[in-house]
Amino acid sequence: MAEQYVRQSVEGFIIKALQSLGGSASKKAIKEEIVADDSNDISYENAFEPILSRNGTSYIPFSLDFNFGLINLYTCGYVEDYGRRGDVTLTEIGRMANYAGFPSEEEQEKIRKYWKKKDQERAERKSKKQTPVDSENTDVSATPAEITAVEDNDSSEDWRVTVLEQIKQFSPKKFESFSRLLLSRMGVKFDREKGVKMSGDHGIDGYGYFESDEFRTAKVVIQCKRYTDSPVSEPEIDKFKGVMMSFNADYGIFITTSFFTKQAQTKAVQGGNTVTLIDGQRLVDLIEKYQLHITPVQNYVLNDYYFQKD
Repeated sequence: MAEQYVRQSVEGFIIKALQSLGGSASKKAIKEEIVADDSNDISYENAFEPILSRNGTSYIPFSLDFNFGLINLYTCGYVEDYGRRGDVTLTEIGRMANYAGFPSEEEQEKIRKYWKKKDQERAERKSKKQTPVDSENTDVSATPAEITAVEDNDSSEDWRVTVLEQIKQFSPKKFESFSRLLLSRMGVKFDREKGVKMSGDHGIDGYGYFESDEFRTAKVVIQCKRYTDSPVSEPEIDKFKGVMMSFNADYGIFITTSFFTKQAQTKAVQGGNTVTLIDGQRLVDLIEKYQLHITPVQNYVLNDYYFQKD
């Protein structure tokens, strides 16, 4: 288990991540880059695993700081207007910025004025009962400004947390079946003997074939681990590679609801028998891509324009 996340300013982490990613990336990609950076103390659990607030709702404290930081960077001209689902793109100021020096005294004043204005607008809307009073996604200890940060950012991604929490409650058998279904949608054809009936006795959860083009068919071995907290470690990848060799597989796919240690990630690509790693976040990406038991819903959120007097 990782240590409990400590609330902090993450604007510097965001700038550094975006600079490393070429200046433009999705919010999820930025978070993953921050997690991969050993110079900070943000872990995978911090960035993606929800906790229970005092009022019993799930939320991710880091997401609060992340959204708060993005708004501060936009306010100071470091990133372009990214909208609710768009990529975050650095401005010229952001591309040239020294992330360790943010914010300057002048920038601190801009940020202070911005949040003072937002708190005033929120208080006015609350008094007129134009918006809900409370946010369901924040801790009760959050300040009004921080609650505004979450309300003003994209809440349509909440389903990602929910679906992963539900998958973690699957029985091992259902999780294996779910994983086979997903991979089938991706083009893997499972062998009915080796891929299903024999898998439980041979240390794998699936065996099949994937046609990468019109002339090439690869043999694929699947492993699934439904973990609620613990990451997949290097020894588990090493063991899986041994099983792959016994099946003479071309490559393997290792799926988990948690994540992989950095040592496990390194081990997965060593040697000739490489392993494709699918952690909890990538798993949800694939669920979205292949529309696996989910229904898209279109919704609209009013911009500040409708709440401004002039």
